[in-house]
Amino acid sequence: MAAPTPDDVLRSRLGYLLKHAYNRLADDIGTALRPLGIDSRELAILVLLDATDTPLSQLDVAQRLGIDRTTMTQFTDTLEDKGLLARRRSPEDRRKNIVELTPDGHARLVAAEQVRAEAEARFLAPLGDGGPGLIAALRTLTR
Repeated sequence: MAAPTPDDVLRSRLGYLLKHAYNRLADDIGTALRPLGIDSRELAILVLLDATDTPLSQLDVAQRLGIDRTTMTQFTDTLEDKGLLARRRSPEDRRKNIVELTPDGHARLVAAEQVRAEAEARFLAPLGDGGPGLIAALRTLTR
């Protein structure tokens, strides 16, 4: 029996496979979102703002998404320049900026979620009916 090749060894490692699957999915989603003028990190911010019933500060969003404050400020500036979110001072704490989706931001979110879902479906297609099982397993592992 022949010795395993370096590629065989790497492809037997879960971390290697997860990393490369993630990179491929991220590339696919990035390509799908590009015509809409946003990237997946910006989409995550729009998704969080839309899914929250109470107003969130920039810091709240940064903490929930694991983004540092400086990077969150850059994202906020960019999304505000694109007309997708608005920021205002918190009436309770003038040191905080509240960030909210604009109507254009909500419309872009709806379109972006559609193309993201289509890209994910194409990515999972080789698994046939196994896609939902993979997602359920990953949810279990990331709790």
